[in-house]
Amino acid sequence: MNNFQCIWLAALVVGLAGCGDATGQSVAEHSVSEHSGHGEAAEVEPAKGVHGGRLLIDEDFTLELSIFEGNVPPEFRVWVTNKGAPVAPADVRLEVTLTRLGGIKNKIAFRQQDDFLRGDTVIYEPHSFVVTIEAQHAGQVHRWQYDNFEGRTRIGSEIAQAFGVETENAGSATIKDTVAVYGRVVLNTEMVRVVSARFDGVIQSVNVSIGDTVRKGQALTTIESNESLKNYTITAPIGGLVTERFGNPGEQTAARPLFTITDNSTVWVELAVFPAGRMGVRPGATVTVETSDGAIKREGVIDRLNTTVEANQSVLARVVLENADGALLPGMYLTGEIEIAEHTVPLAVKRSGLQAFRDFTVVYAQIGDEYEVRMLELGRQDEQWVEVLGGLDPGTRYVTTNSYLIKADVEKSGASHDH
Repeated sequence: MNNFQCIWLAALVVGLAGCGDATGQSVAEHSVSEHSGHGEAAEVEPAKGVHGGRLLIDEDFTLELSIFEGNVPPEFRVWVTNKGAPVAPADVRLEVTLTRLGGIKNKIAFRQQDDFLRGDTVIYEPHSFVVTIEAQHAGQVHRWQYDNFEGRTRIGSEIAQAFGVETENAGSATIKDTVAVYGRVVLNTEMVRVVSARFDGVIQSVNVSIGDTVRKGQALTTIESNESLKNYTITAPIGGLVTERFGNPGEQTAARPLFTITDNSTVWVELAVFPAGRMGVRPGATVTVETSDGAIKREGVIDRLNTTVEANQSVLARVVLENADGALLPGMYLTGEIEIAEHTVPLAVKRSGLQAFRDFTVVYAQIGDEYEVRMLELGRQDEQWVEVLGGLDPGTRYVTTNSYLIKADVEKSGASHDH
């Protein structure tokens, strides 16, 4: 059983930390591997020099290679010794090639600065690559190659599919600006009917009770007219629920209401819009509302926006919602979002794919059977999409569903950020 399968089984038993959207929590850094680093154990920490860089030794010739990140973008810095004595940087010709996932190569040249050689290229994240070094000194050529992988793992396609890992290509998306609101369900008073007797008289019979559902035209009560002494029937003017009944057999109608019938197939939601978001809210704007537990979620548009301010300084926006299933009951409290603008951005990823890695928010790019972090610079966002300003190339295939399983397998591998 490989790491990925073990992690999945562990998730079923105890659950995995890091599931869901990125929260900014840090992830432990791992040691640099001298081999593949794809989920393997027993990795070896490389020897370090006095500047904290990796020591590369070829007999008497030693090169210390460090990724320097102090107040500058990450760059390579190199110190050279021969037989334990410092070598003048000008006497060394050095080239480093980084081969990234997918075969992308970055060639780095060096120039002298003080007592070290300084690379001419920013080492962009992730610092995950095969490192090839060629140094020439005193007529000798010294070469090294090692794997420096972080945030990378290999998972077979069949396993990934079995555990619901889904991917898609990063591209453009429409991101919506919204205003958060809250409110409650109220009766649609345009769908309420109060039923009275046309001619006063004695109530002979009553056919319905409070809570009964009636159809339009259904007989509600029979009245004996005081004038004609003839019986006539009152029928339901609409279909709906009998919510009030005020008459019983033998009583006089006495010009009073006898029934109230309410059609709850549509309801109103009154939403409080506070000053901070008021300017962008207009009638016709799309609104999404839901109950606090998320069990009921509906979409509608603003039908009316009050012109008076409530005591709490909010303005009420009225939304008409379909309610054929009767799930929305008057008095229910709801939260909602009003869409006030939308923007098409050239590059975005789904929020469901985001994870935390070190101090970054990342997605996991997929190339073949390998997955690797991509550190993101983020912009606008909404409930589904997050704009990407940097760190990911358009068209990159990335994990959108169950990305936390990839994260767990990466953490299991223990491959670290090398400096």
